[in-house]
Amino acid sequence: MYEDVLVPTDGSESMDAVVEHAADIAARRDATVHVLYVIDDRSFLTLQDGMKSDVEDELRAEGETATTSVTDRLERDGLAVRTEIRKGNPADEVLAYADEAGIDLVVMGTHGADYQRNMLGSVSQKVVTMSDVPVLTVNIGERT
Repeated sequence: MYEDVLVPTDGSESMDAVVEHAADIAARRDATVHVLYVIDDRSFLTLQDGMKSDVEDELRAEGETATTSVTDRLERDGLAVRTEIRKGNPADEVLAYADEAGIDLVVMGTHGADYQRNMLGSVSQKVVTMSDVPVLTVNIGERT
């Protein structure tokens, strides 16, 4: 049922729980895990042209670190892994990648009860509502 599992990552430490869930699902189904990092180009639209390249390079380096960290963890578990770094709107790129790569399941973090973030439209909320495939969200918000 799940041959290709997508894990979008932002590189944060809170991704550990997300990766754990994805690894468990992938291991039980001998699935390939796709690790995706999206450089959010909206974050530097107002920068001067000369600065955009530097910021993008820095964010790409962060993406390489993030995808390598997740990949290392998954490969230690004996899982097949593919990685990709894209640039654009994170939710749109997650949805596009899922479609292009034939993803069967998206496993991603959500900030759960962080109402302010959810009211503004989180990446996970958009992916859940617009995805053509199942999306498993893992609460990575702070617990009280």
